[in-house]
Amino acid sequence: MYHGWADPLIAPESSVNYLESVLRQMGSEQGAWLRLFMVPGMGHCNGGNGATNVDWVSALEKWREQGTAPNTLGASGTGATGVPMTRPLCPHPQRATYKGRGDSNKAESFACK
Repeated sequence: MYHGWADPLIAPESSVNYLESVLRQMGSEQGAWLRLFMVPGMGHCNGGNGATNVDWVSALEKWREQGTAPNTLGASGTGATGVPMTRPLCPHPQRATYKGRGDSNKAESFACK
């Protein structure tokens, strides 16, 4: 699952609440079949300021066909100033955190925590 934090139509917290309800009902170890990626800056399903471009289909194909669940997803886009940027998207509740060094517009300067 994915949801944009800047979605003006459906409250982003609704996806977080749904994931949490599944985990309460079925147990906390459901990462083999269900993950939620919250996308900073993304509006309703796509677009927005930030790294909001993601190849969702390839991630799903790799997970389904090769059994490789995504621990991070690469995202690209532009910030509010138009500067190109990349970020790792992390499965909820993790988030991309700046490592404290490196280019803040490049994914390799971030880690999921």
